[in-house]
Amino acid sequence: MNKGATSPSDSFQTHFVDIHEVLPEDEEEEERVVKMEDKVPKQGLHKPVKLRELKRPQRSFSRQVSLETGFSVLGRESKAKDERKVLQRNGRSFGGFDSVNRVGTGEAKKGDFDIFRTKSTLSKQNSLLPTRKEREMETQRPEGGAALDESVKTSVPAGRYFAALRGPELDQVKDYEDILLPKDELWPFLLRFPIGCFGICLGLSSQAVLWRALSTSPATKFLHISPLINLFLWLLALAVLVSVSVTYLLKCIYYFEAVKREYFHPVRVNFFFAPWVVCMFLAIGSPPMLSPQKLHPAIWCAFMGPYFLLELKIYGQWLSGGKRRLCKVVNPSTHLSVVGNFVGAILAAKVGWIEAARFLWSVGFAHYLVVFVTLYQRLPTSEALPKELHPVYSMFIAAPSAASIAWGSIYGGFDGCSRTCFFIALFLYISLVVRINFFTGFRFSVAWWSYTFPMTTASVATIKYAEHVPSVISKGLALSLSFMSSTMVSVLLVSTFLHAFFWQTLFPNDLAIAITKKRLVHKEKRPFKKAYDLKRWTKQALTKNNSVDKEYNGENEVALLDPACTQLAADNADNQRIHG
Repeated sequence: MNKGATSPSDSFQTHFVDIHEVLPEDEEEEERVVKMEDKVPKQGLHKPVKLRELKRPQRSFSRQVSLETGFSVLGRESKAKDERKVLQRNGRSFGGFDSVNRVGTGEAKKGDFDIFRTKSTLSKQNSLLPTRKEREMETQRPEGGAALDESVKTSVPAGRYFAALRGPELDQVKDYEDILLPKDELWPFLLRFPIGCFGICLGLSSQAVLWRALSTSPATKFLHISPLINLFLWLLALAVLVSVSVTYLLKCIYYFEAVKREYFHPVRVNFFFAPWVVCMFLAIGSPPMLSPQKLHPAIWCAFMGPYFLLELKIYGQWLSGGKRRLCKVVNPSTHLSVVGNFVGAILAAKVGWIEAARFLWSVGFAHYLVVFVTLYQRLPTSEALPKELHPVYSMFIAAPSAASIAWGSIYGGFDGCSRTCFFIALFLYISLVVRINFFTGFRFSVAWWSYTFPMTTASVATIKYAEHVPSVISKGLALSLSFMSSTMVSVLLVSTFLHAFFWQTLFPNDLAIAITKKRLVHKEKRPFKKAYDLKRWTKQALTKNNSVDKEYNGENEVALLDPACTQLAADNADNQRIHG
C-alpha cells in the first residue's frame, strides 16, 4: 500500500465532542483520554478498503454522552469498545438515572434536599418541568427511580414506618432499608430539627407548675420556698417555647414536605399536641405576681381550641378502623394526645367553666382506658425495644396523674375518684423505679425529655394528696418525688446545652422522615416477549423434548439391565426423533 494512500484508520478516527463549556481542568482530562485512545491497537491497517465501510459516517461520531451521569462510551471496533471514560461534571445532576443506586450509598448531591422544600407557587413548579431531552431520558429510567419520585410526592402509610424503622420513637432506620437523602452528609439544620423538641418545653413548663405548687401549698409551707423560683422557670420555659416554635415555624415554611411526613409518623403526630399543652401549663403555672387570681376564658379558648380540632382528627382515625386505627399506631407517646384533655380540664376549672372541664375529663378518661389496655396488649410490635429508649415508658404515669389533679380542681376536693387515679399513677411510677437497670448504660437523646413532664405531674398530684391527707409519709413522698423530678430536669438541661452548643450532636440527621413509600428492590428488568405464539410454541417444544429425553433415559436403563435390548432401544429412540 502506498504512503500517499488514505489509511482506513484515518477515516475511523474518533472525534471528541462535549456539550458544556470547556474549562482548563476539562482540557487536561480530554488530553488524557486522547492519549489513552492512541494506545489502543488499531485494526484494519492492512485490509482493503470497502465501499460499504466508507458509507457509515455515524461510526466516526461514536461518543455517546449522558447528561445525567457524565459517562462517555467510546464505540471502537477493538477490545476496548465497552470501556467507559468518566468525565468531570461542571453542572448539577438532573437526579434521574442511577438515583436509586445513590439512595443507599449516600452519594446524593446537595440539590436532592430540595425534594422536601415547600412547593408553594405555580411558577416555581413550571420552572421545574422537564425538557424534551429530559423526557426522552425519563423513558430510560429504571423502575426504582420512578418509585423513588413517587415516594416523595405521596404520603407514607403508617405500616411502612413500623416496617422500615425501629424503636418506640421510630427514629432509627433498619439496616436493609433505603432512604431518600444521603446518610454520610450533614443535612440542613431545619431538616434535622424534629417536632419532638417540644418535649423540652413540656419539661420546663411543668416545672413551673411544680414550683408554684411548692411555694403556695399548705403541705409544703414549712419549706418557705421563694416564688421567684417559679418566676424564673416560667420565663425560661416561655423563652424556650418561643425559640422552638419560631424554629419549627421556619421549617414549616421552607420544608413543609418534611413536616407532612412528621405528621403522618405514628409517633411524632402526638407531639403536634405538645405546643398547646405547653401553653396551658404556662397559663396554669403563671406566677401570682404576673397573673390575676382568675384567668379570662379567652385564654382557655385560644389554647384548647386547636388541641380539640386536632383531637377530633386523630380520634376519628382511631375510631374509623382504617390504616391508622389505634391498634396499629399506638405507642407510649400516644398519651400526649390524651393528657391534654386533663390539662385542659384543669385550666377550664381555673377560668370558671366547670361543665367544659367535666366534658374534657370524660373524653380524656374514656380514651385513656382504651390506650392503656391497647398498650398493655402490645399489638403493634412484639420485638424487644432498645435499652436507651425505655425511659419513654414513663408516659404511662402522665395521664392518671393529670386526671387526679383535674378531678380535684373540678369538684374542689381530693375524693375517692381523684385518689383512685393517683394510686394508679403511683403504682406505675413505682413499677418503673424498681427496674432501674432500664435506665442505665444508654446514650443521651432528646427523647429523655419525654419522661420529665410525667414525673413532674406525679409530683404535683402527690402534693395535692398531701394537702388532703396530711402525714409524714405523704409529705415525705411529695418532697422525694419533687426532688427527683427537679434533679432530672436540671441534669437534662445541662446535657442538652452541652450537646447543642459544645459537642453539636443534639440534632443528627433525621432519617425517619427520609424513608421511601415502598421498599426498593433492585431487580434486573426481564425482556418483554411480544409474540404469544412464539412463547406457546417454545413451551410445547420444551415439553416434547423433555418427554423424549425421559423415554430415552428409561430405555437406556433397560438396556443396561439386558444387553440384548440395546439395539432395539436405540432404533426406537431414532424413530421418535424423526417423527417428532
